[in-house]
Amino acid sequence: QVQLQESGGGSVQSGGSLRLSCAASPGSVYSSYCMAWFRQAPGKEREEVASIGSDGTIRYADSVKGRFTISEDYAKKTLYLQMDSLKPEDTAMYYCATGPVGWIQCPTETARYDYWGQGTQVTVSS
Repeated sequence: QVQLQESGGGSVQSGGSLRLSCAASPGSVYSSYCMAWFRQAPGKEREEVASIGSDGTIRYADSVKGRFTISEDYAKKTLYLQMDSLKPEDTAMYYCATGPVGWIQCPTETARYDYWGQGTQVTVSS
């Protein structure tokens, strides 16, 4: 059973930065898994923010390109999301997820991900 735990959320002003972390339970995640960050704002559908595929291929949503950076420390089983130049529209609950195996370009559909963290809230004020 994979367990994921996010941390690092908080409240910042527009233009600020936050770094999210997602720790996976030891021994539960393998290099062939997709690892991804999603977010969900009130009244909106959950959307993919960034992902890392089985060969390290990284993809970002257009809305965060150039501002967010996804990375992982495989030895520590930890996924990160560095968020810079934050905007009020980045306000959402952020989730890490994993599950798809062997994908180079990770899927964006939430239904393809089997394991989710509980989420961490990010609030950006103007």
